[in-house]
Amino acid sequence: MPKHLNYKKQFSEFTTVIEMFPNNLIVMRPNCFLLLLALLINISFSHAQLCEDSVYRNIPNNAWVEGEHLKFKIYYESLLTGKLNAGTAQIEVKKTNRKFDNREVFHIVGTGKSNRAFDLFFKVRDRFETYMDKKALISHHFIRRTKEGGYVRDDDITFNHRKVTATSRKKTKTISPNIQDIISAVYYARTLSADTLKNGDYIYVNFYLDDSLYVSAVQFQGRETIETELGIFNCLAFKPMVATGEVFSNPYPMTLWVTDDENKLPVLAKSAVIIGSVKMELTNYSGLKNELRSKIK
Repeated sequence: MPKHLNYKKQFSEFTTVIEMFPNNLIVMRPNCFLLLLALLINISFSHAQLCEDSVYRNIPNNAWVEGEHLKFKIYYESLLTGKLNAGTAQIEVKKTNRKFDNREVFHIVGTGKSNRAFDLFFKVRDRFETYMDKKALISHHFIRRTKEGGYVRDDDITFNHRKVTATSRKKTKTISPNIQDIISAVYYARTLSADTLKNGDYIYVNFYLDDSLYVSAVQFQGRETIETELGIFNCLAFKPMVATGEVFSNPYPMTLWVTDDENKLPVLAKSAVIIGSVKMELTNYSGLKNELRSKIK
């Protein structure tokens, strides 16, 4: 039995997803690096407390606040092209007066685009938005606008947590409790502690995309020191499982490093693809909730 299967009982939410939707284990073909970031850092294990409303849990959030803004550069490298500055991505926690199910929400917007020079090879113009419950830290509404090369996909998904359903432009489907979209998953994951993880541990990851529930496994690689253009950081390293095929030949091609502190900022991600490699690096941050204690210099 693979080692990661021993952790099913510890992660009950994700076990439920696997039992309900066994055919959707590791079948998503990622379409953009911003989307891959969401998959990479959705390291989810429950620390929920029930609210007065039993439908919604209550998750302490000591990691981030409204006003946080992160910017990234994306690089592509191969023998044929050398190292190219391929594009940029950014994600911001915005203030909103909108409410869902009479509950206050965060409005989080992530965008990614290729540079003009790289547009000649593969043009990307992506925008993802989530309206995320401020106390339960789950998604109420997800907006996707994806344009990548010849691939175009737009969608709007409303999550009804009382009926346990998700309604997109095409259909309504049953979901598991506390399901995430690919952006809300990022911010939920950042509120969690990795103190009990040991090298080689596997963690289940679930999210809703393209009218389907998906389950992956993420392996904890330990603690490492990483240097970027912003400085040197103490980091946590993770490897997520992805689908092999047109993009990836290895089921664990990517490594993500997040700061080993209260913020859990994603500072660096590297991925081997069929031809060459892709890297995404944090280049600017503002509006952090906590001091960046993981930064060495």
